[in-house]
Amino acid sequence: MPRAAITGWGRYVPPAVLTNHELATVVDTSHEWIVTRSGIEERRVSHVSNADMATAAGSEALAAAGVDPSELDHVIVATCTADRQIPAMACYVQTRLGALRAAAVDINAGCSGFLYGLDLADGLIAAGRAARILVVGSEKITPYIDLEERTTAVLFGDAAGAVVVEPATGDEGILSINVGANGALADALTAEGAGTEFIGDDARLRIVMDGREVFRNAVSQMPQAALLAIKEAGLQVDDVDLVIPHQANQRIIDAVAKRLELPAERVYSNIARYGNTSAASIPVALAEAVELGRVHPGDELVFAAFGAGFTWGAAAVRWGPRVEPVATSDLAYPPPDRSALELLVDLHRRERG
Repeated sequence: MPRAAITGWGRYVPPAVLTNHELATVVDTSHEWIVTRSGIEERRVSHVSNADMATAAGSEALAAAGVDPSELDHVIVATCTADRQIPAMACYVQTRLGALRAAAVDINAGCSGFLYGLDLADGLIAAGRAARILVVGSEKITPYIDLEERTTAVLFGDAAGAVVVEPATGDEGILSINVGANGALADALTAEGAGTEFIGDDARLRIVMDGREVFRNAVSQMPQAALLAIKEAGLQVDDVDLVIPHQANQRIIDAVAKRLELPAERVYSNIARYGNTSAASIPVALAEAVELGRVHPGDELVFAAFGAGFTWGAAAVRWGPRVEPVATSDLAYPPPDRSALELLVDLHRRERG
């Protein structure tokens, strides 16, 4: 069976930056409180739609791979904050990219969504059902933020990341991947006010989270999934050059590093700058790590995530020979006409009537 390999990578992070100090003017919190509990110093607020962010990240990944959109067989978008429930957001991304012969589908697995999408792409490549697949993780979470609930309002930000997956030409590629879920704990991290359950209800659109339950399960399941991926890839932990975990909380990232007995320099973290971007966090971190020279040809990488559902997953990936993009995308959006704080407050006011 052909092995699936990542051949292109891209990201879109909105230009509007919201610092902890700015957020503290509308939320009962402080910079010190947020940093101590999460490691987050700032996050991004998008002035464009979720589909626009996904399109920008996808365009960059396609350019990096040297793949024309018309060559894509599938567009897979992992998101839990789609612009609309119907149709799949992937359909908008497909047409905006010009990938008109590609199938298009969304995956909602919360923060694990990108790995679920990568798992699907890996299976399609292995089965010979597809040759070029775009997997996107994209989230516009700021409309779901409840400014009256500081334990969740401080955590999330908007962003999109993407990869192109093709059959490997050498020994690179996805060596192993696993995903899982425990629906018995689904209500521990959910969104109220969205979905048919709330039609006719006065519930506000907001994220609801049992932080202790999420933390307890994340620090257990993410290392377990990572260790399984490493074992099934025929590797040892010492072989791993870089772990790119879901960026949920710096304390969770530190706990994962400790469970894997890896030094901090071999576990990538950018949560201080972006916060929790859910399904976007791993592909954004991967693209950033490549740009910063943290990924080298032949490196053994491990991705690990945990999210709403509860869902989890991990993958062991051997990087290919190329760390420079074939080309760059020229897709660009007009800059925002308001600050990140103004964008967030306007969203909050509209949602609260």
